[in-house]
Amino acid sequence: MKPTRPTVLILSSDPAFAREITAHWPPDAERPEFVVFGQDVCNDLQGDIFDLAIADARLEDKRENLKRAIAATGKPAFLAGCAISPQPLSGNSPILELSCEPESWPTIAGLLGREILGRTQAESRAREAERLCAAAQAEATLGRFMAEMRHNVNNALTSILGNAELLLLESGLPGHVMAQADTIRNMALRLHEVFQRFSSIEKELTVIARESDKQITRAAAGGI
Repeated sequence: MKPTRPTVLILSSDPAFAREITAHWPPDAERPEFVVFGQDVCNDLQGDIFDLAIADARLEDKRENLKRAIAATGKPAFLAGCAISPQPLSGNSPILELSCEPESWPTIAGLLGREILGRTQAESRAREAERLCAAAQAEATLGRFMAEMRHNVNNALTSILGNAELLLLESGLPGHVMAQADTIRNMALRLHEVFQRFSSIEKELTVIARESDKQITRAAAGGI
């Protein structure tokens, strides 16, 4: 499955601001999707709709509201038109406040945004690799347990089946006892068939574990 492209949210009521950013974004295979919101609707921001926010903070009366709304989402962001502030805001993610000449801002936004998204994607791939590794370890543990149980249960079933067969060979037993012995034999045979399938399940788990290893390797390589 092709990975979803990252989304950059542009917060500005000035159409030219958004056009300049998208026009100067570095052209490459990882070019994100862009979504533009007006500054007046930023209070309703949801962190699951974007990966990076670029906000137009040139108007001082909008700046604090923008920072609070973005900080609440926990997503990385940077603001245009601010004095340089090396200290991040309190919150889950830093919000960079940068100032530069208007003509250079679009280029800086593209380069900085690409670096931030690259780092975010690398962290996401690392987390996915950890998840796959944990899943593979759980499946391997289950496989080992099933293999051990298969031998133990098969031994017990062989004993039950053998004794049920001996009872059925006895003459003069009451009919209800013969019926119960026959039921025990049939149930033992059914359970024996179920546990015989564990061999094929073991093979399937081995294949899954190998595929998980391949995915982990690919994910780790992609994060380099």
